[in-house]
Amino acid sequence: MSHHLLLIIHLICAAVWVGGHLVLWITILPKALKYKDPKLILNYEQHYEALGMSSLVLLVITGVWMAYQFNIPVSDWFSFSSPLERMVSFKLTLLISTVLFAISAQTRVIPKLRYNPDKLPEMALHITGVTLLGVAMLIVGSFARYGGV
Repeated sequence: MSHHLLLIIHLICAAVWVGGHLVLWITILPKALKYKDPKLILNYEQHYEALGMSSLVLLVITGVWMAYQFNIPVSDWFSFSSPLERMVSFKLTLLISTVLFAISAQTRVIPKLRYNPDKLPEMALHITGVTLLGVAMLIVGSFARYGGV
């Protein structure tokens, strides 16, 4: 598959992933906190999850594929030896952080949030973290245009 087509798929998925989290963070989270109503977040998550998770999976697949096209094999990940390799490593570090937030939210926060609005501040922390990590991935990824970081 051509690099350009992979990049287009990657960018569309990034728009869906980060855009969905920005909507959640900027519009839904403040209302949920104001009214102490976790259902606002849970309803959004229920509607967004399939599209958001599909986008995230495609982001990982296209990102790894493009890393190989940049001649950065798995064995060179996290060696921080070249500008493009640093960019890939930073993005992978941000991705791992995102996954850890997601696991924490899915296993610890969301099950309790359904019945306990006092968990909203902790959920807000998770939402903020994932959103800012997504924005950071966009910014780091933009450096590919300039040869990496």
